[in-house]
Amino acid sequence: MFREHRMDVTMNKLSTVISAATAVFSVVATPAVADQAPADRFGRQVVAWHGCATGPDDEVGAGLDGVGARCGEVVVPLDHRRPSGPTITLAVARRPAGDTARRRGALVVNTGGPGASRDGVSLVAQNYPQIAERYDLVGVDPRFFGRSTPLECGWPTGQYLRSAQLASPDRASFDRGARVAEDLAARCAGHRDLLPHASTRNIARDQDVVRAVLGERQVSYLGWSYGSYLGAVYLQLFPGRADRVVLDSALSPDAYGPAVTRETGPADAAALRDWAVWVAARDAEYGLGATTARVLAAVERIRQAATRRPLRVGDHRIDAATLPGLLLTVDDSDGSYGTFSARVRVLLDAAGGTPVTPTPDLAAILALYDDPEVSAEFGFSAGEANKCADRAASRDPETYYRDIQAHRASEPLYGALARDITPCAFWPTEPVEPPTAIDNAWPALIIGASGDPVTPYAGQQVMHRALKGSRMVTLEGAFRHGVFHFARSGCVDRAVERYLLDGALPDADTTCAS
Repeated sequence: MFREHRMDVTMNKLSTVISAATAVFSVVATPAVADQAPADRFGRQVVAWHGCATGPDDEVGAGLDGVGARCGEVVVPLDHRRPSGPTITLAVARRPAGDTARRRGALVVNTGGPGASRDGVSLVAQNYPQIAERYDLVGVDPRFFGRSTPLECGWPTGQYLRSAQLASPDRASFDRGARVAEDLAARCAGHRDLLPHASTRNIARDQDVVRAVLGERQVSYLGWSYGSYLGAVYLQLFPGRADRVVLDSALSPDAYGPAVTRETGPADAAALRDWAVWVAARDAEYGLGATTARVLAAVERIRQAATRRPLRVGDHRIDAATLPGLLLTVDDSDGSYGTFSARVRVLLDAAGGTPVTPTPDLAAILALYDDPEVSAEFGFSAGEANKCADRAASRDPETYYRDIQAHRASEPLYGALARDITPCAFWPTEPVEPPTAIDNAWPALIIGASGDPVTPYAGQQVMHRALKGSRMVTLEGAFRHGVFHFARSGCVDRAVERYLLDGALPDADTTCAS
């Protein structure tokens, strides 16, 4: 859910992928007053609330019903600059505060992606009863995701994932990837009426309509990963409409768009080294090397073998362009590192020519790579449309190839993955607005891990500086993405709960031990 270039399923969502492009739009903020009219007009609608589950296989809906939520549809303009034009619908879930006498407002929860986020209501209600007592919990499937009006270009799952995970170690693989990216973009040409309006700015405007429909003067907000950027954009466009705001694993406000992963190569390498330290201490179990250097040398042997010829893993072939995407970590827990270590052990055996069977997690990923079906629930094309609408991408394929080559020595394993060409380079439409410059003094709480491989810590600090009134709580020495709740850090969780419940920000930036 959080990560470009990552196949891990985190918070029950499959991450989608994007890599390098050059953002060319200037960064200009639009005054908040310009975005008030649609909320004033559409905020008067009455929602017909109903049960959330649509059938026996609707796990999200069943979870929402289980915590006492109700679901409904909210109408918003497709183009907020033309509120009298076509409209789309948003799927919304709302669970009333448990203690109506002490209710302090609504808390909008966005679980990242971008992707469907109604499940955030269940997550908070099930795990944080004190927060659920004081707040109405609200989750919204952003425009074109989940149960909201869809944007589906019919991308075959395997074709998209192989393109998205591409690392282009040589000219031939780069050219093949460019052709696939161009084909994927062409499949979206029939949606030219929707594509320009898939931006984060419009998702933020939609959120303000939902606020008005719920009758709230202000809303509080909790967002992970992409949800952090959405929350920051909302703060910038609607500074008077926000109350208490928590941004977890924050994106750099200058990074989101086609090039969102461009600076992640060094952070990915640092996370791999952290895993190498962990597995070196367990050499008797995994046999990957008794020192960090030996473990990393084993990974390099895998890379070199895949460069010479594709690795045979069961019925699958893993070439040098596919390998880096299979060597990413996102969670430094013992369980996750153990699963990853078993995967690397299989790849190392395959590199040595030993017949191997993929581990269950690797088999599931490789099966998706070969899947010819369209998996609408993943929202691949909607996610790409969102990035392409947020910032313009270079339309010259050579800029991507030159960028990869320029960083090959400094980022030998992950650089090409982070910087590769994407469908935005061939997108049927251009952004119709500049991205939002985040620059205000709102007292938000920012949470992050110092070794986050998905939204690198340097970018989190850029967000912290842009929100001049914010405080930052850092989980030091952690190499993971998603901290509040997911890291199981009492220090972090207490800081978030204290802020949401009592309004108390830390007196200064704070460090928590991992």
